[in-house]
Amino acid sequence: MKILVIGHLCLDVIHHADGTETQSPGGIFFSVATLANILPKSDAILPVFGIGKNDYDSIIKLLERYPNIDTSGLFKINGPTNQVLLQYQDVSERIECSKHISEPVPFKKIKPHLDADMILLNMISGYDIALETLDEMRMEVRDAHTPIYMDVHSLTLGIREDCTRFHRPVETWRRWLFMLHAAQMNEEEAAILTGEQYDEDGLAKQVLALNTKALIITRGSRGCTAYVDSHKHTQRHDCTGIPLGKTVDPTGCGDVFAAAYSAHYMRTKDIPGSLAFANRIAARKAEIPGSDQIDLLASMALAGSQEGIQQ
Repeated sequence: MKILVIGHLCLDVIHHADGTETQSPGGIFFSVATLANILPKSDAILPVFGIGKNDYDSIIKLLERYPNIDTSGLFKINGPTNQVLLQYQDVSERIECSKHISEPVPFKKIKPHLDADMILLNMISGYDIALETLDEMRMEVRDAHTPIYMDVHSLTLGIREDCTRFHRPVETWRRWLFMLHAAQMNEEEAAILTGEQYDEDGLAKQVLALNTKALIITRGSRGCTAYVDSHKHTQRHDCTGIPLGKTVDPTGCGDVFAAAYSAHYMRTKDIPGSLAFANRIAARKAEIPGSDQIDLLASMALAGSQEGIQQ
């Protein structure tokens, strides 16, 4: 099976609340590396994103360590790779500063790879693709009924002149969330997205009315919820938080969650099961600083083999 992954690469500098610092690839790398670790070698993971010329060779070398990653969709960009500084006040509060945000990935780079079984679109920077590109993608895969999973992520973030990010509503949110398999967002993103101050139940009704199958709300250490359309009725599925010995770094947990859900759903078409699997994998990531040790997620492959991930 083949999964297409779209979103911006980042080079993260993470200042942890305890005063330590981690530097490692971030952004869409979290999603791609997670898929590489939890999917079998027989599956194909095809990321599509640009890489700054100075970083291109090192990123390609890093990804080619994984036999199930196809790097043919990666391309060089003229400017530098997006650099993100994350300054944590505590485990849940941070200031984000993004420099050198890349140009949106053009449809011409995506179109050759739309024969995938699943599409994961992760709005890492909020400018990863244009809305018109998503419209073209939906039209291209509509007859094949290819599920598109979208992590709203930084779509709700504006950017100030000093490159710091701030939450603000998205006027075109209905067009963004139209005709998807699922839209993922955390509680803060859900609260700000529409500007109309819907509570979660109200937001779910609005999103599911857009011919989108599921709205997924992540809650950090408290788990997650999926609101699912079932014959014009809304079903709610909750997963409680996973107890951790110690939370090291929450950076990338949402990206890992999106990848784990997509991997599970691609094989099983089971929304509650995919939600529970993603909840566990994302919790495991919280114990890992940055992405340098992300291959530890491979330890979850055994659990995956019991749930339809591995063959």
